[in-house]
Amino acid sequence: MSSERTLLTTQRDCPGRLVPVGDEVVIPANTFVTLTQALGGNYTVIYNGNMVRVDGTDADALGLERLQLEFEPPADKQISEEQVWEALHTVFDPEVPVDLVNLGLIYKLTIDQEMGRVEVQMTLTAPGCGMGPVLVGDVKYRVAQVPYVKSVAVDLVFDPPWNRDMMSEEAKLETGMFY
Repeated sequence: MSSERTLLTTQRDCPGRLVPVGDEVVIPANTFVTLTQALGGNYTVIYNGNMVRVDGTDADALGLERLQLEFEPPADKQISEEQVWEALHTVFDPEVPVDLVNLGLIYKLTIDQEMGRVEVQMTLTAPGCGMGPVLVGDVKYRVAQVPYVKSVAVDLVFDPPWNRDMMSEEAKLETGMFY
């Protein structure tokens, strides 16, 4: 993450979520915003005095390179669990440059093929984390990109409590918590 702030002009209407509450907003085209963070394929901008999280798949609205989530539709017309996990690996903690899967925040994944529904049980690094609604929104948005997914439900749980032992070795090395 860079601490430099950059002034940008939206190239088109830009969807986003207010930080930390997660409410959806649309920043109109041709609006000045200040880029404050670019991490994990997501961007945080200041718009009308509010922090707004913009998903990397909408980065072109900020004049930046768009994150392409492309999945080959399975021939069996079923939701691919592998593709759902791939989508989850693209969701990063806003403060740590590690994805939610490697952080150990995804506890359970259930797919109802008949309903086209994916249910994700996840936690946060701390129960009081104000970014919870934004991360839930990120998970829903990215998993919904997987072919044949009609709906995504995220259950935010705190039992068992998260601890650093749940992190992958890669995440521990990345964060310096490998000891």
